[in-house]
Amino acid sequence: MIPRRLTAPDPGWTIDTDIVVIGSGIAGLVTALRARTAGRVLLVTKALMDDGSTRWAQGGIAAALHPDDSPEEHLQDTLTAGVGVCAPEAVRVLVTEGPDAVRRLMDLGAEFDRNDDGRIALTREGGHLKRRIAHAGGDATGAEISRALLAAIKGAGIEVVEHALVLDLLLDQGRAAGVTLHVMGEGQRDGVGAVRARAVILATGGLGQVFEATTNPEVSTGDGVALALRAGAAVADLEFVQFHPTVMWLGPDAKGRQPLISEAVRGEGAFLIDERGDRFMAGRHPLADLAPRDVVAKAIMAMMRETGAPCAYLDGRNLGPRIWANRFPTILAACEEHGIDPVHEPIPVIPAAHYASGGVRTDLWGRTSVPGLYACGEVACTGVHGANRLASNSLLEGLVFGRRIAEALPADLAGETPSRTAGALPAPVLLDPSVHAEAQRIMTSEAGVLRNGPGLERAAGELAALADRTTGEPCTEAWEATNLHTVASLIVAASRRREETRGSHWREDFPDADDTWRGHLVSTLADDGTLTTNYEPRELS
Repeated sequence: MIPRRLTAPDPGWTIDTDIVVIGSGIAGLVTALRARTAGRVLLVTKALMDDGSTRWAQGGIAAALHPDDSPEEHLQDTLTAGVGVCAPEAVRVLVTEGPDAVRRLMDLGAEFDRNDDGRIALTREGGHLKRRIAHAGGDATGAEISRALLAAIKGAGIEVVEHALVLDLLLDQGRAAGVTLHVMGEGQRDGVGAVRARAVILATGGLGQVFEATTNPEVSTGDGVALALRAGAAVADLEFVQFHPTVMWLGPDAKGRQPLISEAVRGEGAFLIDERGDRFMAGRHPLADLAPRDVVAKAIMAMMRETGAPCAYLDGRNLGPRIWANRFPTILAACEEHGIDPVHEPIPVIPAAHYASGGVRTDLWGRTSVPGLYACGEVACTGVHGANRLASNSLLEGLVFGRRIAEALPADLAGETPSRTAGALPAPVLLDPSVHAEAQRIMTSEAGVLRNGPGLERAAGELAALADRTTGEPCTEAWEATNLHTVASLIVAASRRREETRGSHWREDFPDADDTWRGHLVSTLADDGTLTTNYEPRELS
């Protein structure tokens, strides 16, 4: 069983607003800035304003900005990477509105790297047939975008609540009416309050902490997906968890957030080798080392199985010291911090949990199946990414769909007023904090890069047993553990149903793609806490 509501103290304070945006990554910040035309905006974030995933983005943001490129070519590359599960209409929105969205970002003050002729410097990453990745500070694109957006937020006078873990959605007759949240103030653990609002926008980011090793920050425990599911929203395609192929290998016992080695390093000419120094991507895909991420991750895992090696190696010695220092200063510093000199030696790498291609299901304007509840960024499933996100499309998705939510809000909220009432609430449940580490162990062992039926069945059984490990003592650790367990259960349920290998979902017992599965797995939660996962086929084209 999955809880319909978290155990928490009654709210001790209340804020009234029109729109509450939850999350301070690119999706949340863009939405908050644009949503001011629809009313008062309150921005809530789990840690500090710049502690989300956006500031860690190294590679860049993809858009057809070069005269030799086009939205149509970007669309085709995205559809190819998504392996038949993308929603073409959502991808078309992304690629056609993307270039102007990036230009508006520059108007806000974001400064991208430029060539000697003054044009924006563009690079390639896996799956892109054209150079269309704009970057900043070499490999500090996310940090620059975050800087510019945070400055705009400050200038706009938007009210902000930091260190706030959102707990549950407030509902009035089935419509979103605000949220409960816990402010994790220094030295206090009783900061539960309520925000009453006419619209709730989830921009809470990812769920990488469901696994033991990830590129995601510690705050990425799937809180938004879990909240939406408990509130009755549909969640889709969560089996498609993308494992980034080149994460620095720090040893077999490394856990938590791991250093990412951007795909842009391969875009500039680095390549993968095995322990013998042999390149192993040639012949596995026409793009070789620049194949889509799922292809590269699977090739690395296959090589490790065949040779018994603990990792692969990324060889960037051909780039030379100048490119490493100027183009990848952040990655260079991370390597040196761990005793690796990438100018003169290959970097040990291994796949690690990176990005959720699925999430809370939305339409093209960010609306979920719960009226008044919206989602954008990694927490959402717009249909853009399909079975495997194309590199550097994530920042663009936050820009484009965050703006579309803001454009939809004035009409959607016409005549709506904040609610002060709520219907009957389901019984609250809270899992013990110890569930956190146990769920991570289960997911890493049985539902990681390689999956199979028996392993997923074991995972489902072990997760179900953990659901009995409850506590009556609300705290941040217990709320996060409960959210993480919910998301893990969703991933396993969908992974068991999808009996094929497609994109970032790799079933060893069903090694081939099967077009009868070229559709979506949509999960909902019944009133009694029973999870239902249904298959919705797509028309083949």
